[in-house]
Amino acid sequence: MGAKPVIFIVSDSVGETADLVTRAALAQYGQKGVEIRRFPMIDDARSLREVIDAARQQPTLIVYTIIVPEIRSELQRLVDMWDIPAVDIMGPMLEGMTRLLGAPEKLEPGRMHRLDDDYFRRIEAVEFAVKYDDGKDPRGFLRADAVLIGVSRSSKTPVSMYLAHRRYKVANLPLVPEVSLPKELFLVPPHKVVGLRVSPEKLHQIREERLKTIGLRSDANYSSMERILQELDYAESVFKKVGCAVIDVTNKAVEETAVRVLEIINRGVNFGD
Repeated sequence: MGAKPVIFIVSDSVGETADLVTRAALAQYGQKGVEIRRFPMIDDARSLREVIDAARQQPTLIVYTIIVPEIRSELQRLVDMWDIPAVDIMGPMLEGMTRLLGAPEKLEPGRMHRLDDDYFRRIEAVEFAVKYDDGKDPRGFLRADAVLIGVSRSSKTPVSMYLAHRRYKVANLPLVPEVSLPKELFLVPPHKVVGLRVSPEKLHQIREERLKTIGLRSDANYSSMERILQELDYAESVFKKVGCAVIDVTNKAVEETAVRVLEIINRGVNFGD
């Protein structure tokens, strides 16, 4: 069996730009098994050669954002020498900007992140999403831009992380019939709380796949239809009690759900079905 393909993110900064572009492109292929490795702060020839040596060991695509011309040229020389496919994210953009503006670039790796306050807001939002994921600390609800509620495996965490990368602080809470609702949930303005609804059939499929992934029996109560219907009924009762908008995520991509959430919290629009 051949080696699995891998994508190397190579940057003389943190590599976040190349990583985001790579994941957006990869999503168009529906490939979940492709490994992505990030090599940040590559700013000398020796480090570059080590990356190339690693790339030669398996089918590899190198996606890079190298600002310093000498390092970028050396990378281009090495990938040409070893016939390694590579994509330059920043080079063509810098050349186009230079032609348009009639001025050379600053040639400072990481300059955007050092000067861009949005970058630090995004990092703060991601840290917030991790800290207040899965109802870990309900006190975070009062500081959140949005609170997502729904049963387990209703896309709460993926949507929270997606919005965090858009600089929104999002907390989420799993709804479990046996677990009391935190009082903080009812202190949040209703337009900042969004319920995520999913069909029983879709949830059953998702949970069975989840059990297979972690090596548990597929007949566990977690994925039984009786349990799923019980949880979904409970979730609907909570949505009504809170008075929040509800989005049916059954056939929606994470990105589409995130857009709906933003419309709700920014405009107070109710998308309940």
